Amino acid sequence: MKPIICFTAMRIAAYAICLLFAQSAHAQSDSANAPRALLANVANTAIDPTPYLVSEKYDGVRAIWDGKTLRSRSGNPFNVPAWFIAKLPPRSLDGELWLGRGQFEKLSGYVRKTTPQDEEWRQIKYMVFELPDTPGTFEQRYQQIKQIVATANWPQLVAVEQFLLADNAALKRKLNEVVRAGGEGLMLHLADAPYITGRNDALLKLKPLEDAEATVIGHVPGKGKYVGMMGALQVKTVDGKRFQIGTGFTDAVRANPPAVGTLITFTYRGLTKNGLPRFASYLRVREKF
Repeated sequence: MKPIICFTAMRIAAYAICLLFAQSAHAQSDSANAPRALLANVANTAIDPTPYLVSEKYDGVRAIWDGKTLRSRSGNPFNVPAWFIAKLPPRSLDGELWLGRGQFEKLSGYVRKTTPQDEEWRQIKYMVFELPDTPGTFEQRYQQIKQIVATANWPQLVAVEQFLLADNAALKRKLNEVVRAGGEGLMLHLADAPYITGRNDALLKLKPLEDAEATVIGHVPGKGKYVGMMGALQVKTVDGKRFQIGTGFTDAVRANPPAVGTLITFTYRGLTKNGLPRFASYLRVREKF
């Protein structure tokens, strides 16, 4: 039986190698198909909004249309009903597939299906906020977007509303208004920006920071430039949620981190589907009075 076992092992090993190459080729293919897109940086809360066109930040799924295929930001094509594709114009668009405020999890389930369901896709809107590879300023491209959407005359194709705000106080009022209504935040796009791709200050996102307390339950050793110091804190919230906080520390805090059992304050931007804080960042030790 030994020769059979040896042969079987060789076949399994060969299959594993083939699978590895196939996965590698697939990853390279996805990377090659990934469309170039503009990505946002985080806005300073004290920013002057007057050079920008401002819009709501939609909690949807980024979708880029090249005139033939609707792809995710990573380059994977969505499985879309033929009637939805037929309604899109024969030119490139960039936007978000959106179901409504607070509906991201449901939307994600809809657009990930191998076989798209018509009744689900009839609820999805394509919120367009950019025209890839189009000359002119963003303000000029916005006018073109409105014309394209008006010509299509299809309720599921929507031009994301862009508006001007007079000052930072108006920006904060608008942010509070959107968040109170269940929105994620705001996007600020330089009105005179040409079409560019990559992460750039021409596009900024502004979301409210929330804060909460957690108890330190452990320390994660640092790596790289933080070798010999604390790399992250392991923490637990009052309701028992456990996670790590790896940002927001000065070198002094990393060298002398809060002890296990210490109550700290951290900031975050909303919650994941599992109820964990997104982008948790250390703020300070929570002093007990």
